[in-house]
Amino acid sequence: MSIHRCPACGQLNRIGGPRAGTPSCGKCKSTLDLSGAPQEVDPTALHDAIRRSPVPVLVDFWAPWCGPCRTAAPILDRLARERAGRMLVLKIDTERHPAASQAFGIQGIPSFLLFRAGAETARQVGLPPPAELARWIDGNLTAPSAHA
Repeated sequence: MSIHRCPACGQLNRIGGPRAGTPSCGKCKSTLDLSGAPQEVDPTALHDAIRRSPVPVLVDFWAPWCGPCRTAAPILDRLARERAGRMLVLKIDTERHPAASQAFGIQGIPSFLLFRAGAETARQVGLPPPAELARWIDGNLTAPSAHA
């Protein structure tokens, strides 16, 4: 069983095993992207996904003018696709949504926050080497949640 967020309406969809045809959202019937690619969200969608997701949610706080953020994008895309369905990866542009970065206490970008059961469980500020970022993600995906 894996979880995928509908990019059209934000609904979280459970997908079990191989299926014939193209999967669609249970709410809006839009085609679901099962790639696991990071999705750009606004603050409302971010809070909703964090609150409702049964799988860990990794959030990338970034800005278009930030060089390390632009460097992180393809690395995060690859890591997200490799873990499709086991975690959601969301991106929020701190330039467009400064209140979101304030709400989460973001003081430097890129910042990666991991949420489980609606609560922040890990934070990585700055872009580590790709292998280190992968270890950080995997270590926090398998760590038992204090809220489970």
